[in-house]
Amino acid sequence: MNLNEFKNGKIAATYDSSSETIFQHFGKTQNFKIYTIEDGKIVKSEVIDNGGFGHHDLATYLKNLGIQILILGNRGQGAIDALNSAGIQQLAGITGSPDEAVKLFLEGKLRDNPDAKCNHHGEHHHHEETSGGMIFKPIK
Repeated sequence: MNLNEFKNGKIAATYDSSSETIFQHFGKTQNFKIYTIEDGKIVKSEVIDNGGFGHHDLATYLKNLGIQILILGNRGQGAIDALNSAGIQQLAGITGSPDEAVKLFLEGKLRDNPDAKCNHHGEHHHHEETSGGMIFKPIK
């Protein structure tokens, strides 16, 4: 799928319901915000839980929901492999409002950061948020 031509389908974003921002660790997300896109526009959005799944099982869960694109903060190599196997395209390294991120994506202004990875499984950690802003690579 060419991301620049995405006009119809479902996009998910990892979601922190307390701050209403993109959750920064894919494998530990408790919620997703799901967007239904028709003719390049958001026609519906809803917040769902993670189905009781974590880490690699989340990829199958999202695939079964019909998700084609995932907007997220960081993820480990196992999650990258599972999402790729499920056929889910990823836009990683994104922070801030998922609504704004989806709008930017639909405008062709949101880009993946392939360096947004977790390399520390089994360790206690957290990911830094920028102060209220979106991290994205705009088209030049």
